[in-house]
Amino acid sequence: MTLLADILTLLLNGLQQGAIYVLLAVGLSIILGTLKFVNFAHGALYLVGAYLGLFITTEVPLTNGQLAEWGIQSYGIGLGFIAALVIVPIVVFVIGLLMEKFVAQAFYSRPDTDQILVTFGLAIIVQETLRAMLGGNSQPFQQPSWASGPIALPIIGNFPRWRLGVIAITAVLVLGVYLLVEYTDFGLIVQAGTLDGEMVRLLGIKLSRPYLVVFGIGAALAGVAGVVGGPLANVNPNIGTEQLVPAFLTVVIGGVGKIEGAVVAGLMLGTLQVALIQTGNAAWSQVGIYALAAVILLVRPQGLLGSEVDVS
Repeated sequence: MTLLADILTLLLNGLQQGAIYVLLAVGLSIILGTLKFVNFAHGALYLVGAYLGLFITTEVPLTNGQLAEWGIQSYGIGLGFIAALVIVPIVVFVIGLLMEKFVAQAFYSRPDTDQILVTFGLAIIVQETLRAMLGGNSQPFQQPSWASGPIALPIIGNFPRWRLGVIAITAVLVLGVYLLVEYTDFGLIVQAGTLDGEMVRLLGIKLSRPYLVVFGIGAALAGVAGVVGGPLANVNPNIGTEQLVPAFLTVVIGGVGKIEGAVVAGLMLGTLQVALIQTGNAAWSQVGIYALAAVILLVRPQGLLGSEVDVS
């Protein structure tokens, strides 16, 4: 393999890793930027998406956990990956609506620390409930048969087909959300509410419903991230917390509320992480993304594409 092929392979792998961060970060960013709500349960939504996708896609044997103790030997309905890709975002969207209605609304006017505590507590409840019911073992999430195996690319040669699928799915979804926010009446109302919610209300426009939908969309993106990210690694109760911090870093580096900023930052972090791993510095991969975040925030505290906005 030539040097050019090595570089292109690294970039594609970085795009794939960054794509997961982007899906999570875009949802986080629109919630934080629009609603001024710090959602530490976002990783739990990723976790729910992964487990729900696993449940819909295939049948998983149970060897421990409360369900196994009750005599249940497996769970899953085996409808396939496409069904999971359709059903999971709908279900997690509804979960997001319920979270906004019954949890977030009560904390919009509360300090950030209160928001963090309640959502982090909710995340722990979800994580530990899944661990108790299904066990803590890692479960393999099989790639869809139509996207398994390698695909021959110019210069690079063989490259995992599903990794390209993750990049493509992310691109389509993020573009759709960007167009919704930037070029529709709904998006204009949301943006106006973000800039001056009181003025929008004085004009007779109710913001409660658009805010509810924004929270649901952010949650749905996390659910999709869980489904598309599942086949890249085993599914276990810890994956939500593992993805949460890089996703928050992506939001902060890119600029709160900036979808394009989340895309740029996510791809930067993903590429850096993959570069460190592929060059034999896997132990430094997490350190590297934190160091990059520190440097960027020292130079631009508002993020790469963000503006100085009070999110308290």
